[in-house]
Amino acid sequence: MSDPDFTVHPVSPTLGAEIRDLDLSQPLSPAAASALADALDRHLVLVFRDQTLSDADLVRVSGHFGPLDKAPITENGRLHAPGCEEVYVISNITENGRPIGALGAGESVWHADMTYLETPPYASSLYALEVPAEGGDTGFLSMFAAYDALPEPLKRRVEGLSIKHDSTTNSGGYLRQGFAPPTDVATSPGTVHPLVIAHPVTGARALLLGRRPHAHIPGLSVTESDALLDEIWAAAVRPELAWHHHWRVGDLVMWDNRWTMHRRDPFPDDQRRRMHRTQIAVPADRRPGRRPGRQQDRQQTEAA
Repeated sequence: MSDPDFTVHPVSPTLGAEIRDLDLSQPLSPAAASALADALDRHLVLVFRDQTLSDADLVRVSGHFGPLDKAPITENGRLHAPGCEEVYVISNITENGRPIGALGAGESVWHADMTYLETPPYASSLYALEVPAEGGDTGFLSMFAAYDALPEPLKRRVEGLSIKHDSTTNSGGYLRQGFAPPTDVATSPGTVHPLVIAHPVTGARALLLGRRPHAHIPGLSVTESDALLDEIWAAAVRPELAWHHHWRVGDLVMWDNRWTMHRRDPFPDDQRRRMHRTQIAVPADRRPGRRPGRQQDRQQTEAA
């Protein structure tokens, strides 16, 4: 098996790498696909510039990393690309008075996708078809670096704690279809995960924060939980730990959803932004304790 021809160039000290000399519109060899998976494991975010991809190409490339979920139900319904149920449209564009995509032009807060599920997605791919002249950048944060940034006393406090990840509201602040606005975060719906998780191979520790709005630490009062979560977020989510991608048409960005968080800057609503996205599920052989029937649950959700 020959070595792949592309090169890998880190973009920040904590995460991210640009993959150069690779045309994703062409089939990937097994060696190249394996090397890209290794690069994603190592760098957590991969950037591919100057790509010309159809929706079928996006599905094909993403499928090398695992099974794809269908486009989720959003605040505007299920909005997928024509003929490709796996391709989720993120856009502020309206046609014939109706939005073609989800999440509008506002800010998307720091989050990991769908952590309110028992088994959140493994990774995502986002491809830029139209970008605004200003705003709309996407920031990424390593949750290994976020954990390492905690002061030692705070690391000891969070050890063994869990966190409930809210399922009512998406990263853009929109209420998901079928949910009522949360009035008590201690009892509102969501899934409980450990607050600190460890990489299964390296043992490196990472935070699993999901997103801040409506999160709750079981066993603490709402006041105590909010105070501790605010302290964790202030210590972990620092500008110097993050890297922001400035989009160009033809960019494809892929990120490991398990060990990162991401956010989106707002942009002027009169400027068009159109992105096509795939969501990659954790392969079946890497889903410990997965309960039957979760695939259906995964399709009733939003994404980044």
